[in-house]
Amino acid sequence: MIKLKSYLIVLVVWCTCSCARTSTPSSTYRTDSHPTPGGHLQYANPFMGTAPFNDPKTIGYAPPKDWRGVWAGLVFPGSSLPNAMVQLSPITEFHTGAGYDYEDSVIYAFAHTNKGHWNLCHLPVLPVSGATTPAGYSSRFAKATEKASPGFYGVTLQDYGVQVELTSTLRCGFHRYRYHQPDNRRIVFKLAQSNERVTNWSIEKAGPAAVQGFQETGRQTVYFYGVLSENLQGLDVPSKGAQDGVAVVRLPAGGSKPVELRIGISFVSVQNAKQNLEQEIGSRSFEQVRQQAEQTWESLLAKVNVKGGTAKQKQLFYSCLYRSFLWPALRSDLNGEYRDVQGNVVKADFNYYTEPSLWDTYRNKDLLIGMLTPQVTTDVIKSMQDVGHKTGFLPTFFHGDHASALIVGSYQRGITNFDVQDVYRLMLRNANLEGGARPHIAEYIQKGYISTTEVANPEVETKDKAGVSKTLEYAFDDYAVAQLARILKDTTTYRMMMARSKNYKHLFDPATKFMRGRLADGSWVKPFDPQYPYYEYMYREANAWQVSFFAPHDMPGLIALYGGAQPFEAKLDSLFTVPWNPSHIARNVSGFIGQYCHGNQPDHETPFSYYFIGKPEKSQRRLDEIMDKFYGMGKDGLGYSGMDDAGEMSAWYVFSSTGLYPYSAADAKYLVSVPLFDEVSWKADNGTTFTVKKTGNGRSLSTIKVNGHTNQGYFVDHTLFRTGGRLEVSTK
Repeated sequence: MIKLKSYLIVLVVWCTCSCARTSTPSSTYRTDSHPTPGGHLQYANPFMGTAPFNDPKTIGYAPPKDWRGVWAGLVFPGSSLPNAMVQLSPITEFHTGAGYDYEDSVIYAFAHTNKGHWNLCHLPVLPVSGATTPAGYSSRFAKATEKASPGFYGVTLQDYGVQVELTSTLRCGFHRYRYHQPDNRRIVFKLAQSNERVTNWSIEKAGPAAVQGFQETGRQTVYFYGVLSENLQGLDVPSKGAQDGVAVVRLPAGGSKPVELRIGISFVSVQNAKQNLEQEIGSRSFEQVRQQAEQTWESLLAKVNVKGGTAKQKQLFYSCLYRSFLWPALRSDLNGEYRDVQGNVVKADFNYYTEPSLWDTYRNKDLLIGMLTPQVTTDVIKSMQDVGHKTGFLPTFFHGDHASALIVGSYQRGITNFDVQDVYRLMLRNANLEGGARPHIAEYIQKGYISTTEVANPEVETKDKAGVSKTLEYAFDDYAVAQLARILKDTTTYRMMMARSKNYKHLFDPATKFMRGRLADGSWVKPFDPQYPYYEYMYREANAWQVSFFAPHDMPGLIALYGGAQPFEAKLDSLFTVPWNPSHIARNVSGFIGQYCHGNQPDHETPFSYYFIGKPEKSQRRLDEIMDKFYGMGKDGLGYSGMDDAGEMSAWYVFSSTGLYPYSAADAKYLVSVPLFDEVSWKADNGTTFTVKKTGNGRSLSTIKVNGHTNQGYFVDHTLFRTGGRLEVSTK
């Protein structure tokens, strides 16, 4: 409980803030000393994707009562720079996707790392005041006081009367607390908590106004060094390292100035965390750090300039563009040191990054990073190469072997400043050796497919090899490897991998016209319900409808399996019209148009499939429907139809709304659709500009011209981004 006087102070502040804003959260939090930024930054809303998705009519089924809707968004609204080590964000519930749910009304801490995959959320910190107990270290907050923009987050903690403002650099968090109650001011370090299981932690004084320590989980150890703007009165650590323990920094009574806490972090050592802090923030003010963060984001967002479109479309576009550049995350310190996959401290001349979320993001987002920040992609590839040197295999993420698509697609886009021969060697190990990056690769090579184990009554969570999904994905990955073999003139490997890239055909059942599981003896899995979703039985997080159109490297071959253009079109039409069975409930399979699921990644290429039978207008109808229906959802206009998955959902919107989609990530080409905007300009690092101009008022594609000449087909080459030029999309 807080004292009546303190409560009245908070209430006055509360009402003042509440009267100044609407019920829907704006994307910016402003103080008198910091004017609202213009330019592109004004459209980027970090709250986009944080709202729940719980309407059964839109989900496709009624979620069980103990669910928070379905897994939608799972993103954080806090402060970060592009691909930074620090993502400083509020925690409204530990052990959720990003630690933050928009509808919550209690904040437990502000953590320094994030992603949205139920991990990270390291080093939680919470300012408190008044009479409190460890069990009560949390505070209610009102949405009226919660504001965010790229590089900034602010909120008022109602129970403590503390106005919190956060900003950050690449490796440091900067907190500013305005305590409206001057007595009993404290800062609680909840080092026993994160989204991962904490195994040990420590904090100690490092000077009159400094603390240092670490938080260890089963995955990694995060070190920190923090400096306060005033001396500590004391540091209480009643149970150091305890699983339910906290540490409390006590501040002198009577202070009236804002309390500033600067924290540098490192995955190597306290010394490196201190160096990161001294060099990245040093004596700079909160406003200076915040302004630099905003300038960094504005420079990045300005690389894609859109004209026309509605206000909502602009907000969605720049919010999605912003969201696409938060992962992978930096792990190198300023001195070049990082901790490698084996846990050793290594020093390198490149920035070391976490693995991309490849199963999700290889399709689009990883390529978008390379288009706008090629040096980051270069360093990501070198980071994966480093993992390959230590483990013998390039890393994968979750499913498939999509490092190959990222590397080959990037190489063909001009990102070549890495040892391509060495990376190619590692790619071949991934593609051929059992026990590494591709589970069941020996069976795949021997049979041409990965078999399914017969189960009498498989359910959503029945575990097996996900053999259908793996076979289709490995076939595409083989195609990616083949493209690099061709470039490097390894003809034998090229022919072998191109032959293997046709393996998807072995799981096409001509009787049902679906990709279907086969037993080890070659017979089809029975019983077979193409509408039933599986997490990892025959399919990975999908049903037969959602994977049966996946062959982005060989669409003519896939269409031939269906019997030609007309039967393929009929089947594709059915995908979008056969209603979802509301009794089929899988938490991350949601947001349907018929059987098409936009709430998860496996069929995100499928709406473009009509192009390959000469019906781009049918694709455009579905693309427009998806962009309108599944982004900016709900009463607050902040919902997504599924997990953003480290930016893939956002990047899908970025590409689709600009009329260019990397249909096959292993190729440096883009499928042209009708942009939402009248004009889109892409600015390359070499100073060139590539402009996409839409003419006509319709939404059906009529003609495509490149630099004034009629384009043959629906694809354009990535060279336009490097050399500059003009793409005209005429509509009818």
